[in-house]
Amino acid sequence: MNHIRQMEERDVSRVAEILIFNNRINFFPIFQCEEYSFGELQVVSLAKEYLADPERMQQTYVYDDGIVRGMIHIKDDEVVKLFVDPFFQNRGIGDKLLQFAIEQHKVTHLWALEKNVHAISFYQRHGFRVTDEKVFEEDTTEYLVKLVRDKL
Repeated sequence: MNHIRQMEERDVSRVAEILIFNNRINFFPIFQCEEYSFGELQVVSLAKEYLADPERMQQTYVYDDGIVRGMIHIKDDEVVKLFVDPFFQNRGIGDKLLQFAIEQHKVTHLWALEKNVHAISFYQRHGFRVTDEKVFEEDTTEYLVKLVRDKL
C-alpha cells in the first residue's frame, strides 16, 4: 500500500479523467444521458470542483506508482467512490485501494448502483454484502444498493 497517498492539487485533472472514463464506460450504458456524460461531465469543470472543495480532496486518496492509476474517496466509515483507470484495471489496484480503506479508515459500508453488477461482485469478494436498503440515484429512476462489511 506504499503507493497510496492523499490526493494533492496536482492530481485533480488525472482524478477527473479517471472518473469521466469510468462514467462513460460503466454508467452511460445504464443512464443513456448524452447531455451529462458527454456535455456536463468535463475534465476542467470536474477538476475545478475538486479544487473548490478542500474537504473532498482531504478525503480522497490516489494510487500513484509514478502514474495516478486509481482513486478512492472515503468519508468517515463509507467508501464514497472507488475507481481505477480502465486502462489499468485487473492489476490489483482496486484491491489495494479498498484494503487501504478497510485497514486504515475502518470503512463499514458503501452504496453501489444496483445495475453495476461488476462493482457489486468486486465488493462482495472483499467481504461486503448487499443489504435490502435501496435509494434512488439522485435525479434518476435507478437504484443504489447499500453494501455493508461485517466486522470480523
